[in-house]
Amino acid sequence: MKVLAVADSDSYLKWAACLLDGLPPGDEALLTLIRTPIAPSSGQIAAAIAGTRAAAGEGLPEVLTARRLRRAAERFAPDAVLLACTGPVVDVLCAETLEGLRPRPVFFSGLPGISVPATEKAWRFRSGCDLFIVHSTREVREFSALGAELGGGGAVGLARLPFLGQGAAGPVSGPRDRVVFATQAKVPKRREERESILLALAELGERRPDLDVVVKLRARDTERQTHNERYHYERLWMELAAQGRVRGGAVRFADGPMHEHLSRAAGFVTVSSTAALEAIAESVPLLVLSDFGVSAEMINLVFEDSGCLGDLDELAKGVFREPDARWCQANYFHHESAADWHPRLTALAEDARAGRLVPARSLLQSAADVAARRRARMRVEVPPGMLRVGYRAKRRVRRYLKSIG
Repeated sequence: MKVLAVADSDSYLKWAACLLDGLPPGDEALLTLIRTPIAPSSGQIAAAIAGTRAAAGEGLPEVLTARRLRRAAERFAPDAVLLACTGPVVDVLCAETLEGLRPRPVFFSGLPGISVPATEKAWRFRSGCDLFIVHSTREVREFSALGAELGGGGAVGLARLPFLGQGAAGPVSGPRDRVVFATQAKVPKRREERESILLALAELGERRPDLDVVVKLRARDTERQTHNERYHYERLWMELAAQGRVRGGAVRFADGPMHEHLSRAAGFVTVSSTAALEAIAESVPLLVLSDFGVSAEMINLVFEDSGCLGDLDELAKGVFREPDARWCQANYFHHESAADWHPRLTALAEDARAGRLVPARSLLQSAADVAARRRARMRVEVPPGMLRVGYRAKRRVRRYLKSIG
């Protein structure tokens, strides 16, 4: 089977590269990026594919315009196309950019991390795909129920989050003397909430000079990522240091592959990052901060009853937790034999070759949906410089980027 994968941001690229590593040896894969305002930098691309087969290839995955992507797809003639993108981009690629490919490939998509609770928005944007991949038995139940209620869409397949158990790049070269805070672009939203995390990390660094307290960034302040980040942690830290509220060297900031940081970690902390699951996979004690609420809006609802929730006071004291085993089984740590996404994909590809595949029915067919798709298409077709020609166009794009899920 030949699989073309298209990603549009750092988090989706990491997911796609790892998922492709789960294909059998006989399958052929081509990993690409679609050019959008949130396309990752070369440094982010290298970090996202580190440790995967894609990193062993010649050069980095190519960033393509919509037209070049179409031509690449026609040359490659894939049996299946993985649309590893934000929802509106999945819809545009499936309904327009890659529509009409012959032979017709299987379109499949998914979400790169925690997807609890299942949302109508995620399902609708991907309802034109023949297979929707999620990563826990709980997510399969929730999205299957949502699909039955809303209609449209294709099958729901179960995978194991592919970067769980990816492991460190090599043997640990030193002691586990690092505490890693994984940032999240969307939450918490308020400036003072983010400052409170940095202050707790600074207190930990002062209390425990034997520990290397690291803020692991998804992107530097000048880089783009899947979601806009209004108050970047590194910028906030410099402001706190200038005000004399923290000692500059108490905490350091770093990027790079998460598994390399975890290989030295004695503790891990986050508000909601999927990297918490990587920490569990690497047997690193962790803390999921509950000070700002535990809810769907905070993207941490899944951690209820996990045994990992804690607060900033515990962080400042260096208190970390072990997850509940029953919670792990229901949430992302099912046995690999339970995963059925690849057999489902293979069966769909066989149907497509035989002309038996009935394409999934997209729910985005109204006039308003078509207009929204036209606006979304600007992100993959219009060169960035052209967006400067009109204030209204820029405003629409900003509003659209803010709404992306």
